[in-house]
Amino acid sequence: MEKFIEHTGLVAPLDRVNVDTDQIIPKQFLKRIERTGFGKFAFYDWRYLEDGVPNPEFILNDPKFNGASILVTGPNFGSGSSREHAPWALSEYGFKVIISTSFADIFRNNCMQNGIVTVVLSSKEMDKLMTNAMRIPNYKLSVNLETQSLSDNLDFSAEFEFDPFRKDSILKGLDDIGITLQHEEEISKYESKN
Repeated sequence: MEKFIEHTGLVAPLDRVNVDTDQIIPKQFLKRIERTGFGKFAFYDWRYLEDGVPNPEFILNDPKFNGASILVTGPNFGSGSSREHAPWALSEYGFKVIISTSFADIFRNNCMQNGIVTVVLSSKEMDKLMTNAMRIPNYKLSVNLETQSLSDNLDFSAEFEFDPFRKDSILKGLDDIGITLQHEEEISKYESKN
């Protein structure tokens, strides 16, 4: 997992509530055994028409959001099943930060395990970000995990809460396996005794 300290990126708005994991990565794409290759299937049923042509009505297909790495979205993002494929798809799509008023707990934990920073803001703050992302061309935000703050180059800034343990892990680029492997020497010593 890559370290995340600070990131500045283009913001894409997805003004929908209760986006569940089946909408993020539909079930027909869960047959793969690799952890890669899911980005092209992110939001598949919304991104593409039945004939496989990109849906011009879906906001993320708008060329002005090409290369977006920060997603602002409605409440209860990532609800539904606990599939880890959803953060894999979002990460490969290019998102490093997702901002909402609320996330499903398991989804949020899965994101943090995969280096995606999930930021919870108030409804008022989210309304401002969503409006800015929709109206201001090439709207960018800077997100700093170390200071737990974000800002644009206009007049918006906010601070956010973040689990201290997960913050430390993401700042160091460590998922749970990486954290465990920090104790590899002690584990080997213990195993050699038994």
